[in-house]
Amino acid sequence: MPHTDRFLDIRRDPHSDELLARGGDLEAHSILQRAGFIAVVRLHETYHRAPAGLTEDEESRLASDAVGRLRAVGYHVDCDEPFDTDARPARYPTLGASLSHLAERLREATDTAEAAEILTELTAPDGVLAGVEENLGALAEFFDGLGNASDPHTARRLRYLADTYVRVIHSDLAHTRDQLADRHAPHPGRRACTGQVPDHEPERSAVCACPPPPRALPAPAPPPVGAIRLRR
Repeated sequence: MPHTDRFLDIRRDPHSDELLARGGDLEAHSILQRAGFIAVVRLHETYHRAPAGLTEDEESRLASDAVGRLRAVGYHVDCDEPFDTDARPARYPTLGASLSHLAERLREATDTAEAAEILTELTAPDGVLAGVEENLGALAEFFDGLGNASDPHTARRLRYLADTYVRVIHSDLAHTRDQLADRHAPHPGRRACTGQVPDHEPERSAVCACPPPPRALPAPAPPPVGAIRLRR
């Protein structure tokens, strides 16, 4: 059975005439947003709409671009006839995918030096967090000259986020990175597997000497209804 989250509809709503995209998983949602759609998050559904103020031709180009991008990576897209396209734009790795790769490396790190090296990509003076702070500052400058009455407030809010939250996270993670760099210790639960069986192992079916993964302790059962808890 095919996964239902690999199917999407991109159509004009027959009641409102809005251009809407429904269905798909997180990857599809990311593609829709990069094509220009706006996410609408409801209690039981997340769908996407075209930005306000577009002409019908602009919405058709937006929809066709999204259909091509989605089909290029294997999604099944049903759409209105004007949005159908044979175009299959190339897709390139995103910055978010690069950060996810850092997370994968951290999950596989076997010692503190390796974890510190990976964390440096976030905390270095030209690292990810410094880039986030710089982008917030640049976006604040953009809002400063945009012209609406609320734009200066938005600019101040962006600078507040950069100065208060991003810098605190940056400082905290930099301290954590330095602690790891000084520690020089292997991770006890991530010892590299040699694949070798000890000479004294009597079982011919044994494949290596790695200990089994730790078992999580079961959560204690809740007290029965009406039970009296003793105070210490």
